[in-house]
Amino acid sequence: MESGEGWQVELDRHKEGRKVYYRYADPSFSISNMPLNEMEINQLKSAFDILSQFQGMPQFGWINELIPKLQLGIASEERPDAIFEFDNNSYLKGIERLGELYQAIYYRKVLIVEYQPYENDTPFTLTIHPYFLKQYNNRWFVFGLNPEKEKYDWNLAIDRIVTIHESQEDDYITNSFIDWEEYFEDIIGVTKPVDGRVEKVVLRFLGKTAKYMVTKPIHGSQRSKWLDGETLEVTLSVMLNYELERLILSYADSVIVDQPASLAGNIEQRLSNAALQYAQMTH
Repeated sequence: MESGEGWQVELDRHKEGRKVYYRYADPSFSISNMPLNEMEINQLKSAFDILSQFQGMPQFGWINELIPKLQLGIASEERPDAIFEFDNNSYLKGIERLGELYQAIYYRKVLIVEYQPYENDTPFTLTIHPYFLKQYNNRWFVFGLNPEKEKYDWNLAIDRIVTIHESQEDDYITNSFIDWEEYFEDIIGVTKPVDGRVEKVVLRFLGKTAKYMVTKPIHGSQRSKWLDGETLEVTLSVMLNYELERLILSYADSVIVDQPASLAGNIEQRLSNAALQYAQMTH
């Protein structure tokens, strides 16, 4: 307790026979009232910087109240410029509904949602028992049970939600069907095809992108091997879905789909359509 690495408490040493007793030099002293040491202050500053990044996220509104309290325990010195930032789209349409959905899941509330997908000219109404929130590609999705469709993994993009109301008539059906930690293991993104099955996907990445893919795997199932100095073969075990195709297309001419043939055909067709559109623009 006396050491510089410990509490740095001033103690009095008393010897009675063979026994030695230690007492606080100041009888009114208490460890509970000790000021923060330098290491604790630095840890608190780091926590403050991290928590500050969540300000503005609806479900983390409590942080706005917590941060001033944290500042009271930090030495009053000027904070340095920001040194990191999360990849978060604070301008996403509907982001203000995130807190409301979080509360509905936590308190098990049934919701009546007015929803308008991109392909619909007008919204429609559905009932959802919300279970899980997931972010993908800077968009948020809520998963739950849709009784009308008897689907337990119905998912809604929150930026397409028009209105939300709590149902006063329906009893909340607790999720006992889906393990959300396992649900996303076989897919990229949030779309799980009906009756989808895991397939072997083989991609060949070229040039600089090949080196990039070694350090940033696409999926947890990824296995990689170099075919030559410029070509990396990547093997995935995933279900084929919309997000997988979009991801492959994002690498443009730096990737070739080797298998399955159906996926290769889809990518080839979409690239051909894109080339045709560019050709039409030049005439």
